[in-house]
Amino acid sequence: MKNNNIENYNETIFESIKHINEYGDEFWYARELQEVLTYKEWRNFYKVIERAFVACQGSEINPSEHFVEVNKTIPMPKSASKVVIDFMLSRYACYLIVQNGDPRKKTVALGQTYFAIKTRQQETMDFCTLSEDERRLELRNSVKGFNKKLFNAAQCSGVINYGKFYNYGYKGLYNGETAQDIKLRKRLKPKDDILDYMGSTELAANYFRITQTEEKLRNDTTIDTEDKANQTHFEVGKKVRKTMLEISGKAPEDLPTPEKSIKQIEKEHKKLEDKNN
Repeated sequence: MKNNNIENYNETIFESIKHINEYGDEFWYARELQEVLTYKEWRNFYKVIERAFVACQGSEINPSEHFVEVNKTIPMPKSASKVVIDFMLSRYACYLIVQNGDPRKKTVALGQTYFAIKTRQQETMDFCTLSEDERRLELRNSVKGFNKKLFNAAQCSGVINYGKFYNYGYKGLYNGETAQDIKLRKRLKPKDDILDYMGSTELAANYFRITQTEEKLRNDTTIDTEDKANQTHFEVGKKVRKTMLEISGKAPEDLPTPEKSIKQIEKEHKKLEDKNN
């Protein structure tokens, strides 16, 4: 893209280079973003990526979830090819990159506006207007992200047997049921993930269990052994269960299992995206 086209740029230029993976997640390639932001040399743009990476770390967000390094083969003269480094970037990573870019570039200023607005729109999406499938997708992604944080918090608390630790949380929430018990009750296949077969209400309960356990482990320095961490996870799950019974009168194990898995919904969304593009 040439500089004389800059005046014609609008938000569609950033949408045009957006990609969707097999799970329905959006991402951008760094080298394509480099071109749109009119950085001629990769080495200069790579410095911007590094600053954005550091900013992500400073926000206590795991950069590896937003900056995924990949190799890409590019054509060279005389039918040759060359393998170069690229990155798959989340919307948040792109936002940090444009915030750390050269503000004198009109394309960077445009990118700052676009990613700031779109990131905010994503954060403030009205959950009530989403369909049940959309709610499930939104919650499943949140659960996935916080499960990683819970894993780190558990590790810092001395947990070694993570399967046992996670089962303590399930046992508290599901009145003694382990993950395997839940899988059998839902009549799932051995390799199925039980979180992919939960409705939005059940996922929300597990999300609350995960976030509150992570918060407790991270802030309570007295939880410094595996047994204490396991018991904490159990107690949090038990309290979430009690709250559900008090508010709705329904236990999590009494909630219906959806016919579609999360992976099926993601595939449907991807097909719809492909059809509309």
